[in-house]
Amino acid sequence: MMKSHKQSASSSPKRAAAIAAPVAFLLALGLVLLYDLSFSDRHYYLRIYGASSSAASSLVSAPSPAPACDLTQGEWVPDAAEAPYYTNLTCPFIDDHQNCMKFGKPSLEFMRWRWRPDGCELPRFDAAAFLHAMRGKSMAFVGDSLARNHFKSLLCLLSKAAQPVEVGSEPEIDVTGRAVRRDYYFGSHDFTATLFWSPFLVKANLSHATLGMWDVHLDTADPRWAAHVADFDHVVLSGTNWFFRPSVYHEGGRAAACNGGVSCAASNVTTELPVPRALRAAFRTALGALATSEGFHGKAVVRTVTPTHFENGEWNTGGDCVRTRPYRRGGRAVSAAEYRSAQVEALRETEAAATGNGTELVLMDITEAMELRPDGHPSRYGHPPGGSVEGSFVVDCLHWCLPGPIDLWSELLFQMIVPQH
Repeated sequence: MMKSHKQSASSSPKRAAAIAAPVAFLLALGLVLLYDLSFSDRHYYLRIYGASSSAASSLVSAPSPAPACDLTQGEWVPDAAEAPYYTNLTCPFIDDHQNCMKFGKPSLEFMRWRWRPDGCELPRFDAAAFLHAMRGKSMAFVGDSLARNHFKSLLCLLSKAAQPVEVGSEPEIDVTGRAVRRDYYFGSHDFTATLFWSPFLVKANLSHATLGMWDVHLDTADPRWAAHVADFDHVVLSGTNWFFRPSVYHEGGRAAACNGGVSCAASNVTTELPVPRALRAAFRTALGALATSEGFHGKAVVRTVTPTHFENGEWNTGGDCVRTRPYRRGGRAVSAAEYRSAQVEALRETEAAATGNGTELVLMDITEAMELRPDGHPSRYGHPPGGSVEGSFVVDCLHWCLPGPIDLWSELLFQMIVPQH
């Protein structure tokens, strides 16, 4: 538990307390780190066939009986299908930033691979079956631009069976220029899919625009989505990348830590909190908001972090992603493992409260699968020549082309939320 403190020049109980607080904080971080390491050799499985109880259908640790097929372990193999699920001509929901076909990505080979789990075949996405199962229901995606990337993938996949209509009044625009909420309604099935822009998942505000610095309240879920969870049957949570921005972390309304560099110098906060610890706290808070909500008794899905694939530099130092084929299995270390671990442990820590409330927590673990797909990013083909993408960078090795390997996420989502027989 983080405690804020102020320095005092006098020798007093007040000063002793101020000294003790950061010491306790660091000890707590040490215990958290040990807790992480104690689970580092465990593997978690996503069943191809779900079960009714939260414990059975979400996380199953190694000593427990292994499910029939672990969807998170496998390899990318050539796809025998002659065409992707959709194209930029058949789906009107693709943002230009991910419209790799429109802007002439040189090789379209990235669309011709399919994820094959060990020991089974992953069924192809069935738009009609998905919509049938979602009749009269609603689903929310909460997160950053990768959540939007996934959301648009699902809309494109579903548009093969039915076209949604965007509903609602003029959307609220937040300080970053994004719409806070967008709703799409499939009238033929009375199904609503909603996207909430909430890159930290918790309450956050831009405290210093020039430095790009944020105040992040790790103990308070973002009310822009959390106030509406009772309206949904399913919620998909994701996010990681915004935690690398300069941030001051708050708890109990007080600044308690920073994530290093300019954030610490500008805020006069001296206790640094590593990004994985902050990420874990934010996911724990967000999941806790779902687990303890009186109105939400559905299924909450945590999608794990996906890696970037910049080579020969970063996004602002000349890096690019020009590979045209997936990596071979074992050909690359999992670069985002510590962030995935933070998400997994946050889910584990919240699971008991969720079970007691009738909420089901499940893990969509796509980190290792997406680590193998350096070929599936827009690179410099998410905009016209000479343009730029969101955030002003020219080369995009973070988001995913549509169509592309990101459609795997919706294939897995289908298996997780639609009863399989």
